[in-house]
Amino acid sequence: MDQETKADPAPTKERRSITKTDVQQFALYGRAFIALILVTTVFTLLSPGFLSAGNIVIMMKHVAINAIIAIGMTFVILTGGIDLSVGSVVGMIAMVAGLLLNEGINIPQLGIIIYPHTWMVLLISLALGTLTGALSGFIIARFNVAPFIATLGMFFAARGVAGLLNNGYTFPNLVGRPEYGNTGFEILGAGSFLGVNYSIWIMAIYAIVAYLVTTRTPFGRHVYAVGGNERAAELSGVPISRTKIAVYSISGFCAATVGLIIASQLVAAHPMTGLLFELNAIAAVVLGGTSLSGGRGGIPGTIIGAFVIGVLTDGLIRMGVSTFWQQVIKGSVIVFAVIIDQLHAQWQENITLQKQQEELELALE
Repeated sequence: MDQETKADPAPTKERRSITKTDVQQFALYGRAFIALILVTTVFTLLSPGFLSAGNIVIMMKHVAINAIIAIGMTFVILTGGIDLSVGSVVGMIAMVAGLLLNEGINIPQLGIIIYPHTWMVLLISLALGTLTGALSGFIIARFNVAPFIATLGMFFAARGVAGLLNNGYTFPNLVGRPEYGNTGFEILGAGSFLGVNYSIWIMAIYAIVAYLVTTRTPFGRHVYAVGGNERAAELSGVPISRTKIAVYSISGFCAATVGLIIASQLVAAHPMTGLLFELNAIAAVVLGGTSLSGGRGGIPGTIIGAFVIGVLTDGLIRMGVSTFWQQVIKGSVIVFAVIIDQLHAQWQENITLQKQQEELELALE
């Protein structure tokens, strides 16, 4: 009898090798990669030179900007939240960096103006972006305010601060002065290592760190737990408030990074920098398979989603499509991504039921 029992599983595994359910799962989880291949193929055929070395470098720099913001957005959406303030935080931090470099910190009581070193400008800006995100997270966690409302308020507040820092005007020529020791800011946007722009390296580093955090740390498990079932996570001892504050802090940090990169690339800071960046980030995250209801998704999908948005944007520009039509197309992509997200949830339930039925049928044979 024991020998017969041990021999049964072998044929079962062979018959279970590939099923319709497995094909459906591949299509669901690989949709961002499939979309990337399709979009790239279409623009390669329609626009000669689309995959030239020069254009790839330009696209990668654009992708890096969106991907960095989307990485922070992924943490937020995994908890079931949303951060509409990231675009405004990008503009605010760019203006803060411009203020520190061009005008310094004025202390009228002492009659002095302090010009921070370039590294201090970067650290102050990153810290301010992180605190802005933490404030949104605190409002959401402490007062149980809906993430949409809390971050929408921060959206307007941060954009207002960006305008107030220089009365709505641009901070030009962010190159610093040698006598103040604050030169070299432009290297962040224009510099490269091994021939690859710094912004691309930053994207890669952030993506790797974020992936390891979400998959290999207790904090990452807490993020998924909060998004999957907040009440159950709370009963299991997950620090809900701290987790929410942390993910919005990460989102603010990533937005601040982008603000610094853009200001460095342009060697100028404008209060409207980062306008509507949050929409591209949300589109990248959802296209990458992260559920808007939380608890499902990951960083690899987000990066692929960012590439889809980047390739789509650059392809439309190369083909001479007007800005208005670009907005229509991007808006349609976002709506389509949300629809796919909802279908994904429904299909996931069907797949689970089909798997259970298949296993039951195999067990009965």
